[in-house]
Amino acid sequence: MHISIITLFPEMFEGPLGTSIIGRAVESGKAVIDLVQLRDFADDERGTIDEPPFGGGAGMVLKAEPLVKAVDAVSEKSNTSTKPHVILMSAQGSPLTHRRAQELSEMPEITLVCGHYEGVDERFIELRVDEEISIGDFVMTGGEIPTMALTDAVIRLIPGVLGDDDSSKHDSFAPGSDVLLEGPVYTRPAEFEGLDVPKILLSGDHAKIEAWRRSQALKRTEERRPDLLNDWPVSE
Repeated sequence: MHISIITLFPEMFEGPLGTSIIGRAVESGKAVIDLVQLRDFADDERGTIDEPPFGGGAGMVLKAEPLVKAVDAVSEKSNTSTKPHVILMSAQGSPLTHRRAQELSEMPEITLVCGHYEGVDERFIELRVDEEISIGDFVMTGGEIPTMALTDAVIRLIPGVLGDDDSSKHDSFAPGSDVLLEGPVYTRPAEFEGLDVPKILLSGDHAKIEAWRRSQALKRTEERRPDLLNDWPVSE
C-alpha cells in the first residue's frame, strides 16, 4: 500500500511512522509512506501557502492553488490505474471508524492532506478531496497528529503487518466482533499485588473461556459505550 502525506511539517512524522510495527511495515515493503512538503508548491519564492480569509475573521486559510498542485503531483507519480483516494483530515469530517480503516487498508494508494490554521479553501475540497475524516469531536492545531493516527490504524490492518492476522480480528470495533469493546486480558504472573487472574482463563476449557470473554466484552461495552449496543443490537 502507498500512502502520500501532504504536510507543512514532514519532520513530525519521522519518529512515529519510522518505529515499531509501522516502521517494520515500511522496512519490509508492505507499506510505502511518502512525505510531501506543501511549501514546495507555493507560487512565490517566499513559499506562501496561506492568506487571510475573505470576509474577515481570525487566522489564516490554506490556499487552494498549492494544495491542488501538491495533490496533482502525487497523482502523476501514481503507479495505479486510478488516481489515489484523497482524504483531508478535518474536524468537519466523518468520524474515523475501524470499519473505514479496514476499507482504506484495502486501497492500493491514498493521499492524506493535513489541514492547518483556520482551515483550507473550500474550492480545494470541491475540486480534489474525495473524503474528509475526523478522529474526534475536538480541534487540534493541525492535521498532522490525526494523520498519524489514521496511518497507524490503516497500516496495521494490511495483511502480514501484525505477524498474526488473527490479532486484528479481535480488536474492539472489528467487523464480526458485534461491535463490542474488547474485554480484559491477563498474562503472567497469575497473582499480582493480591489480584488473581480469573480461574476460568487457567482452566484450559476453550469453549468456556470464549464464553467468558464474550460476556466480559458485553459487560465492558454496557458500562463504557452503551451507545454501541443501541446502534448495533447484540444477541446473547
